[in-house]
Amino acid sequence: MRDTEKHQGLRNQLVKLLAEKGIIDKNVLEAIKKIPRHLFLDSGFEQFAYQDKAFPIGAGQTISQPYTVAFQSQLLEVKKDDKILEIGTGSGYQTAVLCTMGAKVYSVERQLELFKKTSRFLPTLGFIPKKFIFGDGYKGLPDYAPFDSIIVTAGAPIIPKPLMAQLKVGGRLVIPLGEKEQIMTLLIRKNETQFEKHEFGEFRFVPLLEDKN
Repeated sequence: MRDTEKHQGLRNQLVKLLAEKGIIDKNVLEAIKKIPRHLFLDSGFEQFAYQDKAFPIGAGQTISQPYTVAFQSQLLEVKKDDKILEIGTGSGYQTAVLCTMGAKVYSVERQLELFKKTSRFLPTLGFIPKKFIFGDGYKGLPDYAPFDSIIVTAGAPIIPKPLMAQLKVGGRLVIPLGEKEQIMTLLIRKNETQFEKHEFGEFRFVPLLEDKN
């Protein structure tokens, strides 16, 4: 598959829709305008790639709808060279958005099939995370902590303690919390022991699984 002017036109329409839905972070919108989302999907889904919908990507996982990706990215308030931990690489689309925004991304994926596929695929598009690791996202990456931000792209029943511990003071942790439906939750670390919590309504994600490797 190629990236054509038609694809660019569809991306422009998608960005307009996301802005209408309340995405105001210019860097987020610019990243989504640049990234060829159709290349992250099986060719059978290509004609639907710029609709605001989630799609299956194998291994029981999905590529999140663009609004969800944009909403989570906006909550992170990404600055250039921010060190960001991503839990759940999946297709790599969210990774690509963060890389395009200038972040240094450390990404963890627990599905071996997806890990192999995405670790080969992302560099072909020029998106190179700082670290790409096969492992248990519940544990985070203590060897590379602390992080400016942490983003979790799967629904979690609780906020994993190791992730809270790996966040810098002033850092932001964005996680969908809940079993069947999730509440998008933002934690801001105020000091060594205190976190400020904000909630942003319901979203739907695949579950974050622990110790399943």
